[in-house]
Amino acid sequence: MATMITEECINCGACEPECPNGAISQGEDIFVIDPNLCTECVGFYEEEACASVCPVDCCVPDPNNVETEEQLIAKARQIHPDKDFGTDFPSRFRKQK
Repeated sequence: MATMITEECINCGACEPECPNGAISQGEDIFVIDPNLCTECVGFYEEEACASVCPVDCCVPDPNNVETEEQLIAKARQIHPDKDFGTDFPSRFRKQK
């Protein structure tokens, strides 16, 4: 599921440079995430980078864009064809609890 930014966004911009896919941009009123580019940081980190730096916790799962780990890593591979993700890539789905 892609991550989305809620209306609680304070436009601080902390999230934008953290996205490895360039999925975050300034919207009309708040920052927005392009669900076609969001991989929930699968392949890069064990958690969503935008959510980890957001001071108001407004980067949340988008219930309208549910995707599996397999779909997300396939998207990451398509976005970054020159990167070798291997089979032991970082993913929130694999994060130890």
